Amino acid sequence: MSNNINTNTGQWSLVVLRVSQDSTKVWVGTLFPTLKMPDSARVELEAPDGTVETKIITKADWKRPFRKIRKRFYCCVDFENLMPGTHYRLRFLRRTEEIHRAHEEWQLLRNGQFATLPSRVPAGNGKPFTVGIGSCFYNHRDGGQAAGSYRALYERGPEAVRPDVTFLTGDQVYLDIGFDSLSFIKSEIRQRIAEDYALHWQALGSMLNRGATWMLPDDHEYWNDYPFYDSLIPTLLALKLDGVRETWQATATDGVRRVQQCPQVDTFELGTDVSFCLADVRSRRNKDGFLSDVDFNKLTTWARELKCPGVLVMPQPLIVNANDTERNLLSFKTQYQDLLQALGASGHDIVLLSGDVHFGRIASVPLGPQGGRLIEVISSPLSNLTGLNGVAAAKPELKKPSQFPDPSQIQIPGWSPEKVKYDHSFAVSTRRGYLFSAYPKDRTREHFMTVSFQRVADGGIELTVNAWRVRERDDDNLPKRDFDTYRAILN
Repeated sequence: MSNNINTNTGQWSLVVLRVSQDSTKVWVGTLFPTLKMPDSARVELEAPDGTVETKIITKADWKRPFRKIRKRFYCCVDFENLMPGTHYRLRFLRRTEEIHRAHEEWQLLRNGQFATLPSRVPAGNGKPFTVGIGSCFYNHRDGGQAAGSYRALYERGPEAVRPDVTFLTGDQVYLDIGFDSLSFIKSEIRQRIAEDYALHWQALGSMLNRGATWMLPDDHEYWNDYPFYDSLIPTLLALKLDGVRETWQATATDGVRRVQQCPQVDTFELGTDVSFCLADVRSRRNKDGFLSDVDFNKLTTWARELKCPGVLVMPQPLIVNANDTERNLLSFKTQYQDLLQALGASGHDIVLLSGDVHFGRIASVPLGPQGGRLIEVISSPLSNLTGLNGVAAAKPELKKPSQFPDPSQIQIPGWSPEKVKYDHSFAVSTRRGYLFSAYPKDRTREHFMTVSFQRVADGGIELTVNAWRVRERDDDNLPKRDFDTYRAILN
């Protein structure tokens, strides 16, 4: 299905927020202040046999994405009793009454499509279950390229790599970029955050309406190193004022909860083949840990009770060095150690899908004495920062830490530090930077990855990972592969 509104021009949004085997949640509305709230709208879901189910939206159903901003509006609708592993189409329309006509008409605002989750991981030579993963999207020089590349792969790519769902693992918006971050005026702070969301969602539109998208926030959905504000970055100094910080935090929290709408900890299973867990390890972070006690218990219980390979999705990786200037998961040693112990308890392999660090690579390492393995897949960035902020660009880290858990930081009873396997063949390539250009520092190429799961003849689960360059196309006008396919059999 083609999208009637181009990636960079449409101000209406249709986003498939969530799917299960038999349901979906759909976000419709606008993040721009210029559009009129419809008196009547509807969302249509079309099944493969042509039957259509309609959800009516009245004026009373619209909500504000940012509670203290009068403009902009949205509504979420749920469809239930769907069939597993089935492709559906969506249409978002509003009712219009033309002045010179006596009858009403319906105007199509946005199309969408998605597939429900399969009952279990597909077997044989058919289409595997495929996840698209990306993080760190700065729209300044993107020009619709990230969403356009994703759309091309989703609609025309080889069946084996077409995404079924998408995990965006942090920094889908950058709210703390620019000297307007220094504003002390509360209304300007709110409007700037709302405008950043509008522009980023507009640029990602053709990705967000193709398949369900879980959006895990990281610090730039709030501010650098959130919730801490001891940074000396000039544009963030205003955060040291209580009124500025409280206004910024409240508006940014609205964006995470009302726009992105990812649960703190969410799980789903594909039969007894693979279990997925998504954890927001940023929003409830404090000096003692990266998750609240309740949510941390949900995460560790999921890990300890695994009866099959697990896929953990978090906005920050686990195989990291200690960072004295900006906190990562290792900065919270108690929860970090407890999480590793939980992940290693079942003896099943864990695939970690992550982002944040502005490079892409795959690394693997044994996970404790029970025989499990950690395969860490990092995909970052979808779109690099530019100008002065481009100093945050990075190239893949393929040496440190050399052992996991890092014995200089963590010692787990019964565990031995193991050598991390970094393979240069599975690191996303880089581009040279030029001083005084938009990209002043050497950087990882803009990309996203696809991660596929398929049952093989002996009953195992084959994992395959591919990386796709956002800004380069092949002879079929599809995103260009960055490295050869990574393959592993999961225990």
